[in-house]
Parts: sequence; C-alpha cells; structure tokens
Amino acid sequence: MSTTDYRATLNLPDTPFPMRGDLPKREPGWVRQWNEAGIYRQLREARRDAPKFILHDGPPYANGQIHMGHAVNKVLKDMIVKARQLAGFDAQYVPGWDCHGLPIENAIEKAHGRDLSRDEMQARSRAYATEQIAQQMGDFQRLGVLGDWDRRYATMDPANEAGEIRAFKRVIERGFVYRGLKPVYWCFD
Repeated sequence: MSTTDYRATLNLPDTPFPMRGDLPKREPGWVRQWNEAGIYRQLREARRDAPKFILHDGPPYANGQIHMGHAVNKVLKDMIVKARQLAGFDAQYVPGWDCHGLPIENAIEKAHGRDLSRDEMQARSRAYATEQIAQQMGDFQRLGVLGDWDRRYATMDPANEAGEIRAFKRVIERGFVYRGLKPVYWCFD
C-alpha cells in the first residue's frame, strides 16, 4: 500500500490565521493591545459631544470566579452599549461590584470560621472582595467587555459609602423611613 500526500492536490487558501485558536494564550495579548491602544478612551473622545447613553449596571458580588450567568449578563450589556455607541451616542460603561452582604461574609466564614471579631471580619471581607474584583475584572476584559476599568466603582469604596449615607439621609428626611409595628428579623445564617 502506498501513501499519497494529498496536501499538494488541494487548492486551499493561504491564511495568516493559526490552525488552533489558543484563546487562553492569545486573549490576554488582545486585552493588553486594547488597553495600550486606549480603545475605550478613543471611543469616548469620538463621541464627546454626542447625547449620552448610560446603562445602569446592577453589579455582581465580588465573590468567586465568574460563571455563565456573569458572562451572559456582561456580554449582553456590552453589546447594548456598543450598539448605542455605533448609533451615535456617547455610550459609557463604568463597571462596578457589590462588596457588601452575605455572599462575601459567608466565603470568609467558610475559610476562617465564625469566631472572627467584627474588625477582623470587615478587614478580611474587604481584602477578599478586592482580590475578587481584580480576578473578575480580568475575566470580563477577556470576554471583550469594554469599559472604564481604571475608574471602576465598588460599594465598599469610601466615596461610594459616603454617597449612600447622604442618599439615605435624604430618604429619612423626606419621611420614607419610619418605625412600624412589626420588626424585620435578620439572621446572619
């Protein structure tokens, strides 16, 4: 039996594209390239005086790696923002993270137990959330989500917390918070 080399008999196009995607190796380079080129900044500059389009993003919890729900959520919102940009709007996206609440505290309790002091729980939660934000931010960028990553917000940022307290003060002053007849029970578990 003779072996025939059929490659010479095929008229296939010559392409610079590699035969394998190698996305885990190539995606970080693309993100670096976009950041170095300042793509998001260029988009903002191109639409400086255009009508604004702002998508108010409900931020994910800063706990754990992103999952399919995160990916679908962020990619769909990114598509909306990019479509509005192409439609002539100044379509800005400022990413954010929710750093308060039980998901983060539960992660700390699983790792360090329930006997932490309040100060230690807060310090560990803040450190954990900061670490998770960095991880998730990198993953969202690798999905191709464009945004103002240098000016992201987190609910634990002091300026954000101060704004929340000022807004809560206005709500109280307008009489929307009152003491009713039934308590609202809250349990750490």
